[in-house]
Amino acid sequence: MGKRRKPSPPSRARLAVLTTAVAGGAVLASGTADAEPRPDLATVRERVDALNEEAEQAVEQYNGLQAQQQKLQGDASRIQEKVARGQEAMNELRTRLGGVAAEQYRSNGIDPSVRLMLDADPAAYLERASAWNQVADSQTALLRQAREEQRKLDQDRAEATATLARLDSAGTELAERKKRIQAKLSEAQATLNQLSAEERAKVNAQQSAEKAKAEAQKAAAADRASRSAQRPDPNAPAPPASGRAAAVVRFAYAQLGKPYRWSATGPDDFDCSGLTGAAYRAADVKLSRMSQDQWNDGPRVARADLQPGDLVFFYADIHHVGIYIGDGKMIHAPRTGKNVEVLPIDAMPYMGAVRP
Repeated sequence: MGKRRKPSPPSRARLAVLTTAVAGGAVLASGTADAEPRPDLATVRERVDALNEEAEQAVEQYNGLQAQQQKLQGDASRIQEKVARGQEAMNELRTRLGGVAAEQYRSNGIDPSVRLMLDADPAAYLERASAWNQVADSQTALLRQAREEQRKLDQDRAEATATLARLDSAGTELAERKKRIQAKLSEAQATLNQLSAEERAKVNAQQSAEKAKAEAQKAAAADRASRSAQRPDPNAPAPPASGRAAAVVRFAYAQLGKPYRWSATGPDDFDCSGLTGAAYRAADVKLSRMSQDQWNDGPRVARADLQPGDLVFFYADIHHVGIYIGDGKMIHAPRTGKNVEVLPIDAMPYMGAVRP
């Protein structure tokens, strides 16, 4: 048998070709494996709705913190003014005490018994001694007053320091909440950007249709109001129970079609609790800023007893609120990307109602 020839090693050129081919195959396989299908419109809408819902929860928490911060700012200003007034009072007391001490030094530099012996008119001296005792009593009273003023001043300064610390903490938490909201809204926008141009056009068309519907509802409400004195309209919502409720409902109808903007209280845009708060301000009633607090701004109302103007609340954590207008419907500010609209109260998880 002849010797078996060992196969010759591949040339550098051949190695380069093989390496390129393998690498190209790996890239192709990786590209094929990593490619993700474009989400369909229904999936995107569902995800965007969920993100906007999470953002609205954060918005109501932000509103509460903002109201707390504003209160703390007012408290801090009030306490600092109180501290300044207390300091002025202390400065005045110190000046008076200094004058009394100087007078006492000038008058009482010699032992009183010696002064009596040396005085040419003892009766006059005794009268002056009585006056000195009155001065001493006055000095004692001034000292007591000074001690009390200093105690209050120290207490006010401590309160001011604590309030400013809480204000600083609230500002930090407010900034953090704002970041969370913006992150949710940015993620929602990025999700929308995954749609094709045709699908984005459908979304825009839907939003335009929703705004047109809200404007039509607003115009219809105005028309019903102008004709209500002439003949009853069976399609109109139930009449409000009072003049105040009527003012609330009128205001709510007038905002239809205006855009939602988080943490906005009007007049051009609103978030949900911003709209309800503005509507009740129009009726000279002040509501709390956030929906969870508005839940406690009046007695509870059973669903069977709902009347136009009542506040209706949604979701287990009460992070959404609207204004009941009758016939099972409400006016509310929905979420980012939408406008103030009329919606059935059964469109969201209903939790209850309040009548401020």
